[in-house]
Amino acid sequence: MGCEVLKLSVLVVEDTASLAEVYAQYLMRAGYRVTVVGSLAAARRCLADALVDAVLLDVRLPDGSGIDLIPETRDRTPNAAILVSTAHGSLTAAVDAMKAGADDYLVKPFNADRLLTTLRNALEKRRLSRIISVLGADLPGDRFEGFIGSSLGMRAVYRLIEQAAPSRATVFITGESGTGKEVCAEAIHSRGPRRANPFVAVNCSAIPRDLMESEIFGHVRGAFTGASTDREGAALSADRGILFLDELCEMELALQAKLLRFVQTGTVQKVGSDAVRKVDVRIVCATNRDPRREVEAGRLREDLFYRLHVIPIHLPPLRLRDDDAVEIARDAVKTISAEEGRRFQGLTPEAEALIRGYEWPGNIRQLHNVLRQSIVLNDGDRLTRAMLVAVIGEPGATATLGQGALDGGGQGRLEPGWGSPGQPASRTPPGEIKPLWMVERDAIEAAIVSCGGNVPVAAARLGVNPSTIYRKRLSWAAAKV
Repeated sequence: MGCEVLKLSVLVVEDTASLAEVYAQYLMRAGYRVTVVGSLAAARRCLADALVDAVLLDVRLPDGSGIDLIPETRDRTPNAAILVSTAHGSLTAAVDAMKAGADDYLVKPFNADRLLTTLRNALEKRRLSRIISVLGADLPGDRFEGFIGSSLGMRAVYRLIEQAAPSRATVFITGESGTGKEVCAEAIHSRGPRRANPFVAVNCSAIPRDLMESEIFGHVRGAFTGASTDREGAALSADRGILFLDELCEMELALQAKLLRFVQTGTVQKVGSDAVRKVDVRIVCATNRDPRREVEAGRLREDLFYRLHVIPIHLPPLRLRDDDAVEIARDAVKTISAEEGRRFQGLTPEAEALIRGYEWPGNIRQLHNVLRQSIVLNDGDRLTRAMLVAVIGEPGATATLGQGALDGGGQGRLEPGWGSPGQPASRTPPGEIKPLWMVERDAIEAAIVSCGGNVPVAAARLGVNPSTIYRKRLSWAAAKV
């Protein structure tokens, strides 16, 4: 997990010895330092003696409720991540724990992946909260260059861009498809001292491999069949500006060697030419893959990775950006309506709730495409839930993506027994109509039972993230439905 994780300590408060041992093994194998106690009294002594980075807290303990420890932990270690564990039938306790200040909850039984993912997310949330508290009003707000969103994760990204922009160092942007990597590169350009000079973008996945070298470094007339004129190439065109290499991990290894030489020497040699030219180019690159895994797999040169991975910026997926999807949608509806000659000026509360709860596997690109399709196919003052459902389908159905919804990011997968886009996902007998939330709840609970109580497996069968199911069950418990 790296040196950083090795420094993190977790206090496990669990009175069932077998479970405590299992949780401790999960955490220690991931590199955390673990202390295990079995009561509130012992937990209080540990918290009084030393600071911890995280607490995994059982709700039911022999000497009281674990929920009582949450405010005490917040007072002693305000930056600690607090997770509560509760039995399947005690979701109301999880609701109370969240109200008391817990960061997240886990329903027993849970596996190592669920525990570690939840813990990492909680630690990251705490880290971003510290950034906000330290920088305060100095952090950018809900709009920054081409970005929209006020979530903690994005405000931290805005700060990184501000810090990286004045530098000459290479920036390596990572993030899922559709998260705005080129927008990030353009923001670095517009905020930096090279703003008056060219910004040249090359999509390494969209250019045939045999033409990639010519696209970047240029060629002379007659260098190869079809080279009827000289070509400057992106590197020369970006002189004194920024060269943005998108989807860098799609570049073949032979060309990576030539790119490495260019990064090291700052010189360009056109295809078919012996002449070498010096250029002053700042490189910003991006990928939707994990570059370290690409290095391990031999698809990305390690020496090139270390040359380019100087200032890393990771763009979080839309599903982890709190209420940003709604903020983006509100702005996009007005812009797209004006472009398409429609009257839409906003969304209904039900439509916003759908946007807020949807996972958006295609991220911002998918959200924009869904909004545009809904606007083009309808008319009115506000987009409704039904208009959006006609494009993405009902939440919980696996086949939820319309033909154009992902813009190259993949199409919806239609499983037997589920409705096609625009049709209900569950089949209710004629004359018997249930409220939509009840249909969704019944489908989710039936899937969990069918999968033997394994929520991650049920989520995979339903085509949603496990976090979606946990969140929905928590909301149902809070509403006592």
